[in-house]
Amino acid sequence: MKQLTIISGKGGTGKTTITAAFASLAKNAVLADCDVDAADLHLILKPKIQRTKAFCGLELAKIDKKLCLECGKCKKHCRFGAIIEESGTFRLEPYNCEGCAVCTLVCPEGAISMQERVSGQVFSSETRFGPMAHAKLGIGEEASGKLVSEVREKAKKLAEKNGKDLILVDGPPGTGCPVISAITGTDLVLVISEPTLSGIHDLKRVLELAKHFRIPAAVCLNKYDINRENAELIENFCKSANIPVLGKLPYDDEATEAMLREKSVIEYAKTGILAQKLNSVWEALLPLLEVCSEKEIPERKLNMKQF
Repeated sequence: MKQLTIISGKGGTGKTTITAAFASLAKNAVLADCDVDAADLHLILKPKIQRTKAFCGLELAKIDKKLCLECGKCKKHCRFGAIIEESGTFRLEPYNCEGCAVCTLVCPEGAISMQERVSGQVFSSETRFGPMAHAKLGIGEEASGKLVSEVREKAKKLAEKNGKDLILVDGPPGTGCPVISAITGTDLVLVISEPTLSGIHDLKRVLELAKHFRIPAAVCLNKYDINRENAELIENFCKSANIPVLGKLPYDDEATEAMLREKSVIEYAKTGILAQKLNSVWEALLPLLEVCSEKEIPERKLNMKQF
């Protein structure tokens, strides 16, 4: 079973549009939307939810009023302002609680305990392109990295159950904990970049992250024609760092039009230029997935000063 994760150093580069296109081209894949903070792959694929599982992230403190002496030690030691005093009594503000449990240690009466709290939901669904694992993180909740791991584990089980040989992951943007959870253990990451100053800066960071975890990386340059000079800069850098650029996608209104109609670009305009370019990127990806293993990772010298 192979795992391909599509990521970017910043949001808005076109990850979901490209993932949806690949979903329509893949023959035997499970889909996973790991951008749990702002999931949107479901807007195109319209999954039919089969199963829902509660996700418990950080624990939440709970004050037992029968045992509480109102001494205020919990408030004094809480660094997050989660203990609120009102008219001489103390209560917990759940959205401020970080689950550190220091209040349970300083309470002389043992009046505070830690309890699981539901922070979101994990879904197993069916789409027109196959099974899909996705999730919804609650408003103001933390532990998105842990939720990403839950989605990936669910996708793996769906792949095993349905005899699928590929897990196609729509990853989160950036380089933080959710991204690390999304790429760890995958066979290949496809980094989507765009020829803007912020796009170049964030491409460097995400390539360094992939290198740190010894994960093979390839690049797809989206909307390359909005700034050809920057696009050429990215291509030259990738060439010198031995990172393959699998394709350059033009800016095309068909991407937006397809999304508004809840379709992938391949479904909406199969013979269009953008669809043909996406198909070429997909064809270039397949042989890379077949050969990627830790022993075959080429030495990549990421000299960021070249930018």
